[in-house]
Amino acid sequence: MSSDQDNTSFEWLEAELQDTLDEDFEIEFAEPMLSMELRKIYRAQHPEMLDRKVYFRNLLRLQAELIKVQDWVQHTGAKVCILFEGRDSAGKGGVIKRITQRLNPRVARVVALPAPSRREQSQWYFQRYVPHLPAAGEIVLFDRSWYNRAGVERVMGFATDDQVEQFFQDVPEFERMLVRSGIILLKYWFSITDEEQQLRFLMRIHDPMKQWKLSPMDLESRIRWEQYTKAKEDMFFRTNIDEAPWYIVEGNDKKRERLNCIEHLLTKIPYHDVPSEKVNLPDREYNPSYERRVLPDELYVPKIY
Repeated sequence: MSSDQDNTSFEWLEAELQDTLDEDFEIEFAEPMLSMELRKIYRAQHPEMLDRKVYFRNLLRLQAELIKVQDWVQHTGAKVCILFEGRDSAGKGGVIKRITQRLNPRVARVVALPAPSRREQSQWYFQRYVPHLPAAGEIVLFDRSWYNRAGVERVMGFATDDQVEQFFQDVPEFERMLVRSGIILLKYWFSITDEEQQLRFLMRIHDPMKQWKLSPMDLESRIRWEQYTKAKEDMFFRTNIDEAPWYIVEGNDKKRERLNCIEHLLTKIPYHDVPSEKVNLPDREYNPSYERRVLPDELYVPKIY
């Protein structure tokens, strides 16, 4: 390869890396529409937030390790299932987004089921979750899971006391069955303080780009904070089994929350580097007789920017 080609390749790589960082900044730009007053309040409440450079450096390092996990899962046919539960606005979605950001969506997919239909309500409770469990070579992340029954369904009265009790009796054995089948099952609970949730809800109310995140159920959860706390404590007591223990992630600092969760997750999956063949870009074939057609202008998206 000539010196000019080397320089061109380096410049292209630099541009790609810059584009990657731009994407990261875009994702991290979490308060685009907040007033200066709200920004000051938020920053005053979080004086010890993790330094941005430290955060990005470690996030990129951990995401590189997640790609190794993905390669290992595909190579070995492993099955990984991760449950994300916790308080409303506790940061589950942000963690899931950073985990999957650089992974192949055909390997790592997110499951976020809507409220059950009438037909699903008549089924065995776990039935609608089973089709989404991972097959060989897959990673599945549940953005809320069958633990809805122990939390929102219980507190909001969508499930009877008998249904909740039946769930608590069934779920340990259901999860043991998953583990016996070869699934690596991890369960995370994201925890924030009462004050932090109130502040995040206020931010969502005043941020037009985040108001869609604030559902009537979220508002009701503020009223029933103590009921949710009791339900969470019962859930831990009844479902924290050796085969599938709970892991609590403290989430008042979102950046630390993301890094801590991913760091811990990596320690729970027995991955290793897998052999891979060197990739060589083949030369393009050129046909001297081929002439590219000129397409009509109306097929092109207008260049506004």
